[in-house]
Amino acid sequence: MLKQYKLRFYNFRLVVFLLAISMIGVTLVGTAASDLKSKQFVGVILGVIFMLILSLMDYSWLMNFQWIMYGFNIVMLVIVRIAGNSANGAARWISIGSFTFQPTELSKIILIVFFAKFFMDNEEHLNTPKTLGLSAILLAVPLFLILQQPDLKNTITVIVIFCIMIYIAGLSYKIIGGALLIAIPLLIIFLSIVVQPDQKLLKDYQRNRIMSFLYPENEEYSDDIEQQNNSKTAIASGELVGKKLSGDDSVTSVNQGNFVSENQTDFIFAVAGEEYGFLGCVVIILLLLAISFECIRMSLRAKDLSGKILCCGVGGLVALQSFINICVATGLAPNTGTPLPFVSYGLTSLVSLYIGMGLVLNVGLQSSTYNKEIMKKEIDRREEYL
Repeated sequence: MLKQYKLRFYNFRLVVFLLAISMIGVTLVGTAASDLKSKQFVGVILGVIFMLILSLMDYSWLMNFQWIMYGFNIVMLVIVRIAGNSANGAARWISIGSFTFQPTELSKIILIVFFAKFFMDNEEHLNTPKTLGLSAILLAVPLFLILQQPDLKNTITVIVIFCIMIYIAGLSYKIIGGALLIAIPLLIIFLSIVVQPDQKLLKDYQRNRIMSFLYPENEEYSDDIEQQNNSKTAIASGELVGKKLSGDDSVTSVNQGNFVSENQTDFIFAVAGEEYGFLGCVVIILLLLAISFECIRMSLRAKDLSGKILCCGVGGLVALQSFINICVATGLAPNTGTPLPFVSYGLTSLVSLYIGMGLVLNVGLQSSTYNKEIMKKEIDRREEYL
């Protein structure tokens, strides 16, 4: 479970990036809602503790419990479906005393770990109908439970991450091509249906978000597009260095004036744009890119396929959620409610991502270079013994 590692293989650069983006997040959350700043800071501390512990635990050993993790994940999602707390028409939270957490956030990390091990165990038979069918069934069960909350954004997120992971595992290009030939027409049909007023595929609020993005000039959807318009106004008002650094108080703050709702979570990027301007936004984007890049870099050094898939899955999750959140805040995508990794308020999301990063760090500690050194020392020791 625990091994003796060489300190020089520990990716301190990734840790620095994570701490930097997290401290920016604490500052921005405090700006958006001062009463939540201390909670976000506690979340960072908890996340770092989990990350450090998991970074020293053999990820290969942890993956031996993949089916227990999968079962635990299903139980969590069933509980939140049956007895979860509701907010804005969705049951996504479980309360234990004064503590509330969102199982879906942890579910994404569990599914990444599970399928990393599953794909490695079935590497030789990955492109067979049996393995692909079983993969689809194992994915469909948690997806159905997440969709029933309802939580469309995380359903789509899990599907995209699954596609990234199975591609890294070695999915045949013939199968990919065939899947695209089926998926693209289905997507076109889906979009043509959901724009109809009497459609039953999406909830009304989900359809309205899509329609407000497609037809922003339509007054019928003015309430749905207003938040994104205010978000863009906030970002633009920050100009180059933002109001915080320039000391410009001559213009009313869009964020502090409550013109942007949920600015501590969904629209935290708007807070960054207004308070710290274009430069602040660039720093956040570069840090998130650097974190994703480090995950991919460590995947190339992984000792086995499961470590490679794990790193790509976690890195892909950070990159995808960052892309969606920033696109929403800048009006390039319909509103989804996706948090900005390590920046938005939300302890479950924050700690879950740190858990994923702890596993990635352990993959880096057990890199192919490290294992070659261990094997060489073992051979030398045996030769000396003989």
